[in-house]
Amino acid sequence: MPMLFHSNFISRLRGNRMALVGAAIVAVMFLLAVLAPLLAGDPGAIDISRRLQSPSWQFPLGTDDLGRDVLARILYGARISLLVGFVAVGIASLIGIVLGALAGYYGRWVDGLLMRFVDIMLCFPTFFLILAVIAFLEPSIWNIMIIIGLTGWMGVARLVRAEFLSLRERDFVQAARALGASDGRLIFRHILPNALSPVLVSATLGVAGAILTESALSFLGIGVQPPTPSWGNMLIAGKQTLGTAWWLSAFPGLAILITVLGYNLLGEGIRDALDPRIRE
Repeated sequence: MPMLFHSNFISRLRGNRMALVGAAIVAVMFLLAVLAPLLAGDPGAIDISRRLQSPSWQFPLGTDDLGRDVLARILYGARISLLVGFVAVGIASLIGIVLGALAGYYGRWVDGLLMRFVDIMLCFPTFFLILAVIAFLEPSIWNIMIIIGLTGWMGVARLVRAEFLSLRERDFVQAARALGASDGRLIFRHILPNALSPVLVSATLGVAGAILTESALSFLGIGVQPPTPSWGNMLIAGKQTLGTAWWLSAFPGLAILITVLGYNLLGEGIRDALDPRIRE
């Protein structure tokens, strides 16, 4: 049975308090993002008469320089950040799983060729590679997601390759091969389900990394473009009034901090639960 569905894994994860805190944060942020239309008003509604109002009962997180509700913009910004995180990590995981599986299963020249390509990709600083690509493309949310995904698959490929190198000589694989199972069936039916444990950890931590990358790009003005609310472009918008309207930068910054912390805690908890040194 794949370790992801083993009862010992579930019990260890439930016994890890930090993992539970991370899971709670992730769940709350996900619900807030999904329920944003019910919990907040129009994030783009402009009313100059209420500009730069400090936090109050009417506007719990205050208003910005155009009179827009900061709470509404943060909730809708959560949808953007989580969408970028999930889609980018999904793209990176898919590419990494395919290439890592091929390298680990076939070995020899296939492994050598693919791993040298991974080494070449790792030579480029990821953030500057993203900046270089975006310089030639229109800065949009879809381009951001695709670019982050296409530049973040190398770690997943190495993890999957290592798992395949270990699993391909196991008895259950040899038995399936002796029964005439094709390469495709061996890879996707027998080996891959047992090689996904480290991918889950990498994907969980990768969502946090993708959110940070998107926020950094938006902060630099080459990510999600206004008026679409993003935590990154909310930070840069509050930079000019940091001394008089601290809430414009403080609350988006806290949203990034709490969300990234939640995914990191959950990822660390999953890694501890899957650690072979503490398996029963």
